[in-house]
Amino acid sequence: MKNTKALLLAAGLGTRLKPLTDIWPKCLMPIRGRPLLEYWLGILQKSGIDNVLVNTHYLSEYVEGFIKQPQFTGWVDSVYEPSLLGTAGTIRENIGFCQNSTVLLAHADNWTCCNFSDFLNYHNNQRPKGTVMTMMTFTCPNPSECGIVELDHDGIVVGFHEKVKNPPSNLANAAVYLIEPEVVKWILNHPEVNDFSIEVLPRFLGKISTWKNQGIHRDIGTIKILKEAQMDKCETLVWDEDNLWQQDFLNNPIHKLIDT
Repeated sequence: MKNTKALLLAAGLGTRLKPLTDIWPKCLMPIRGRPLLEYWLGILQKSGIDNVLVNTHYLSEYVEGFIKQPQFTGWVDSVYEPSLLGTAGTIRENIGFCQNSTVLLAHADNWTCCNFSDFLNYHNNQRPKGTVMTMMTFTCPNPSECGIVELDHDGIVVGFHEKVKNPPSNLANAAVYLIEPEVVKWILNHPEVNDFSIEVLPRFLGKISTWKNQGIHRDIGTIKILKEAQMDKCETLVWDEDNLWQQDFLNNPIHKLIDT
């Protein structure tokens, strides 16, 4: 497989999930008794990606404690941000990790489960010529509340419609990308740019291919949607339930808070 690294963004405050996020980070919220970030790492390892960097900030000690489990040693690292850098800012700050390879960039506090091997294969072997990025998309049940993408006949992004009334479709940006070194280099050369979706994506209109997630994608940013996600099933790699971290996690009061 082509050299692919993954940068998982897990530093956010999760303010819409309060009071849950007063005690527990959004990226570790339970889905059917397992932390969200574990699903992400399971999907990546199953897809052959074994070089992962996770950024942390809010309640970072919990995220870093999770990553320090033995099953992640040697292929998952974390980097702490004293203040949030923004998506593009995180790429630039970790340029040594991101340059000279394809990078999977994902907001790992969203709940996604799909055929990642097909996503990778499309980007590496099937995306339209001249594109430098593949954006995962999904069908948004409430298009006026999502970032809707407008595509040409080749599935290339030609426009964005961010939370507008009567958008042209229900196909939304899942905030999961495969990006080529050209994009990383552009970010490095524009130190004033910090937000990937607002400041970077518009500069690459006509160069962004798309791949539709036919599986699960939810923004678990509200307690209602987090509760709905507990009914979802995801066939992916999860690790031994007998380890100490998982046992402590199962006793965490966050589970009862979600159920109430």
